[in-house]
Amino acid sequence: MLNLEKIQEAKERIEGVVAQTPLAHAPYLSEMTGINVYLKKENLQITGAFKIRGAYNKIASLSDAEREHGVVAASAGNHAQGVALSASLFGIKAVIVMPESTPLTKVNGVKHYGAEVILAGSNYDEAYAYALEYGKNHNLTFVHPFEDEDVIAGQGTVGLEILQKCQDIDAVIVPIGGGGLIAGIATAVKSLNSNIEVIGVSASGAPAFHDSFLLKKAIDSTNVRTIADGIAVRDTSCITLEYALKYVDRVLSVDDEEIASAILYLLEKQKLVVEGAGAVGVAALLHHKLQDLKGKNVVVVLSGGNMDVTLLSVIIEKGLLKSHRKMKLTVTLVDKPGSLMRFTEILRDLNANIVHISYDRTSISLDYGDANVTVHMETKGKEHQDEIRTALKKEGYLRE
Repeated sequence: MLNLEKIQEAKERIEGVVAQTPLAHAPYLSEMTGINVYLKKENLQITGAFKIRGAYNKIASLSDAEREHGVVAASAGNHAQGVALSASLFGIKAVIVMPESTPLTKVNGVKHYGAEVILAGSNYDEAYAYALEYGKNHNLTFVHPFEDEDVIAGQGTVGLEILQKCQDIDAVIVPIGGGGLIAGIATAVKSLNSNIEVIGVSASGAPAFHDSFLLKKAIDSTNVRTIADGIAVRDTSCITLEYALKYVDRVLSVDDEEIASAILYLLEKQKLVVEGAGAVGVAALLHHKLQDLKGKNVVVVLSGGNMDVTLLSVIIEKGLLKSHRKMKLTVTLVDKPGSLMRFTEILRDLNANIVHISYDRTSISLDYGDANVTVHMETKGKEHQDEIRTALKKEGYLRE
C-alpha cells in the first residue's frame, strides 16, 4: 500500500529533475470568492503538467534489467510526454501508443523527447489495449497513467510541496480524471495533517469517478464528452478509488461552460495558460460551489497547461460575447447604393468597432431587393450594446 514514506522517497528521486512549481497567492480570486486562495502552478511544470512526477518515479523505481528493455505507455496527452522525457533522461527506449486521431502537434511533442510513437486505435481505450499487448510481445514495462502505486507516489509529491510552502491551510482542491493525482496528494496531505480537507473536482462530462465516489463502488461511464480532455476518463480505477474513499472528503463536478469561464479568467486575470483539466478547481470556486470555504486558506492545484490553441481561441471568442465585449447582429437592408453606408455610419457614431461584416442578398428567406447584413463588433459592455440596439431600433433596423 502507498504511504507517506513512499511519497517522500519519490520526492527524493525526482529532486533536481522535476521542477518545484510556484505556490502563489491569488488576491483577485480571493477577493471575488471571499476565500483566501493559493494556486499550485503545475501548468508551469516541465512538459507543462504534473504527469512527469509519476512517470519519472515509476521509471526510476524499475530494476536495471527492466529499464534496459524499455517502457511502453498509452496516452494522447500529458502522460505521453512525461514518460517520453523520463525515459530520455535514463537513456532508455520508450514507445508511446497514441490514438490515430491524435493531433500532429502532440505526436511531434512526444517525438521531441526521443520516444517512438505508434498510432493505433480510434480512441484511448483501443490505444491502451494495443499498448498492453505490444508491451507483452516486446518485453517492455507498461507505465500506467494512474493505476500504479509508484506513479501515484510521484504525483503525491505535489502534496508534500504544498505543505512545505504553506502549512496553515484548510483545504486542497484537486482535479480528478483517473484519480492518480488526488490519490497521491490526499495520501500525503492527510498523513501529515488529517484536519486539511481534500476536495476533488471532475468534469460533469466525465462522471465515472464522481459517481463512483458517491456510490462507494467503481462504476464506468458509457460516454465521455468534455473540453477537459486531460480528465476525460471513461472508466473508474478501483485502486485510486480506494485511496479516494479513504482520504478524500468530497468530490464535486463542473460543466464545460464553467470550465471555459475559468480558463478565460486564469488567462486574463492571472496571466496563466491552464488547460481544461487544470482549471476545474478554479471553476468550482468561481461558480460558488464551495461557499462553505469562505474565510479559509485554500490551495487549488492547476494540474496542467497544455491547452489546444484552437480550442483556446473558441473559448476566448465565446467569452468576449458573454462578457458583452463583442456583439453580433444581423439586419435586413434595402439592397441599393448607400444603404450599407448609412448603417455603418450609425455604428461609427456609437463608437462600435466593426471587426467583420458579411452581405447576403441570395437567402431564400429574403424578399427580392433586400439583403441581410451580419456584423461583428467590439463593444464596451452591456450598456454600450443596449445603446446600439436602441439606436438601430429607432432607425428601423431592428424590430421589437
